[in-house]
Amino acid sequence: MNTHSTVRVQCAIAGGGPAAIMLGFLLARAGIEVAVCEKWPDFFRDFRGDTIHPSTMELLHELGLLDEFLKLPHDETTKVEADVGDAKITIADFSHLSTHCKFLAFMPQWDFLSFISTHAKQCPAFHLYMQTEVTDLIEESGRIVGMRAKQKDGELEIRADLVIGADGRHSTVREKIGLVPTELGAPMDVLWFRISRKTSDPAVALGRIDRGKMMIMLDRTDFWQCGYIIPKGHAEEFKKNGLPAFLESLAVLQPFLADRTGEIASWDQVKMLSVSVSRVETWHTKGLLLIGDAAHAMSPIGGVGINLAIQDAVAAANILAPRFRTGSITESDLAAVERRRTFPMKVIQRMQVLIQNKLISRILASHEHSKPPFFLRVLKRVPLLRRIPAYLIGIGVRPEHIGPSLSLKH
Repeated sequence: MNTHSTVRVQCAIAGGGPAAIMLGFLLARAGIEVAVCEKWPDFFRDFRGDTIHPSTMELLHELGLLDEFLKLPHDETTKVEADVGDAKITIADFSHLSTHCKFLAFMPQWDFLSFISTHAKQCPAFHLYMQTEVTDLIEESGRIVGMRAKQKDGELEIRADLVIGADGRHSTVREKIGLVPTELGAPMDVLWFRISRKTSDPAVALGRIDRGKMMIMLDRTDFWQCGYIIPKGHAEEFKKNGLPAFLESLAVLQPFLADRTGEIASWDQVKMLSVSVSRVETWHTKGLLLIGDAAHAMSPIGGVGINLAIQDAVAAANILAPRFRTGSITESDLAAVERRRTFPMKVIQRMQVLIQNKLISRILASHEHSKPPFFLRVLKRVPLLRRIPAYLIGIGVRPEHIGPSLSLKH
């Protein structure tokens, strides 16, 4: 039976990723009525960012959730290392950060989202609609006043004082208001796949670079989650060359995998992730605000995407929660969120583009035995300098904190 229902909340959020769930939790915790719409029936999707940075764990500490969070299965590293040819380079050392957690935590994103949403559901003001896909916006008198969504058994109309577009880099909300992101360029895509892990496997650096090949490996206890970097737009060329050639290149890059590359029996087990660095110039219009990937897509360099999205959510909650209580959110309030987060976003994107253009594109174009570039050689020789990338990755630019406006409401 096809049904149509309408609900009324103060804030309607499109998307079920880190920015959406965190913002929904923070607002509901502060007593603001929130509806979050996630189009999938669960959070379980592979190939999503899963690097939880010290900045995010600091926020969990401020929320009183850090100890519980760290009891969840996860891996920790105090350093980001890369094997470049025959050299092992420590790029960032987090052990000197002035945070409660001086390490990166690797946790599947679905576990992180489940953790936050479980706590959010304890707030009476939080409403999570799974398997609910936002399809359109409701506009009246030149202002966005809600959104329409498709559910399994019908349609849902959500009326709200403010709509938040946190539905990712392919945002439906952004498309409906006619905003087109500016592409800053990316020289690479990623082939993402799994391969089994043995207890006898050696500990490996996060990244491996040699002879024009690059691969990231994440330890998932019983398997390796691998990201093989390829030149932008070359996925079909790799397929044309054949699966055996691809598997051979894996064995050359990481010889200990040679006895199990046959586990990848077809290209169906290899997913191509298109890398994009982009942003919209304006994040808001009357009654609507974009945050996270909907406002700015990040490169996977540094694993900053999930953490930057969460920082957006915290900034938005800090600024908007008091305005929700007065019942008068203006465009200047939305502009304040954009101003707060634009500078750190642009700094990180600029750094990512610089690394892409000066390092990654050159590596991918070379077939010679790789030697560490100059700035990596400097990091190897001067360990103190490793604190700089550690700070930029682990804490970031203009880190956010849980403000007094987000105090728990009973």
